[in-house]
Amino acid sequence: MTDQQILEALTTIFRAALGADEIVLKPETTTHEIPKWDSFRYVEIILQVETELGVRIRAREANKVKNVGELVALIQSKLAGA
Repeated sequence: MTDQQILEALTTIFRAALGADEIVLKPETTTHEIPKWDSFRYVEIILQVETELGVRIRAREANKVKNVGELVALIQSKLAGA
């Protein structure tokens, strides 16, 4: 799966979790740029990522993510078996 495909999957997940079809994610997007992206929704997003992309993300890994690009990189590393 390419970074672009992961970004597209994340966009779909974020839109559904946050109820905001206008969200356009970029690698540099942070929580501060999306008002509804709070800690509760982030857990929901991570659970959905695990389900849809077939990866396991630990809480401590998710807590280190500072932007969407880092989340993409984390997912990519999980898909590669790291």
